Amino acid sequence: METDSFIEQVLISEPEIQTKVKELGNQITQDYQGKELRVVGILRGAFIFMADLIRNIHLPLSIDFMSISSYEGEIESNGVVRILKDLDKPINGQHVLVVEDIIDTGLTWKHLKEVLSTRSPASLRICALLNKPERRLVSQLDLDYLGFEIPNYFVVGYGLDFDEKYRNFPFIFVLKSEYYDQSVR
Repeated sequence: METDSFIEQVLISEPEIQTKVKELGNQITQDYQGKELRVVGILRGAFIFMADLIRNIHLPLSIDFMSISSYEGEIESNGVVRILKDLDKPINGQHVLVVEDIIDTGLTWKHLKEVLSTRSPASLRICALLNKPERRLVSQLDLDYLGFEIPNYFVVGYGLDFDEKYRNFPFIFVLKSEYYDQSVR
């Protein structure tokens, strides 16, 4: 089997991603100048993006992780958002930046924002690598920092997965439908 037989098309190349990550890091550095930052990565999809991003933020910062589920092994969100792993440390009085791989329906970020806001952070913002506005179910959704807006494709790579595969690719690509279509399985 050819190694790229599952790739429909490369949507965002590695150099494009790295350029955007540097831009985002510079903007975040500027916006939080003189402040300490707590960066919260949403596992598992955002860990690669977050690692690259924090290397481009030139401020004192600490990190934490949360694990959220809204897919439960499906290719589409079921609308039920569950916290599987909560923060290890409190965020009250902290400037918190949540790092997400993709904003799709918006339900996960809406729920997460509501939950984290009750914990009295000094500020709460989000940095998302990808945004799929065509899929949005939440009407009012502010994204503070955004890498790329993409069409409604099923994408993997650079941390994003299907069935825990494809996260290791350094670019984002459209997965051929026969690799995720339930009728084929």
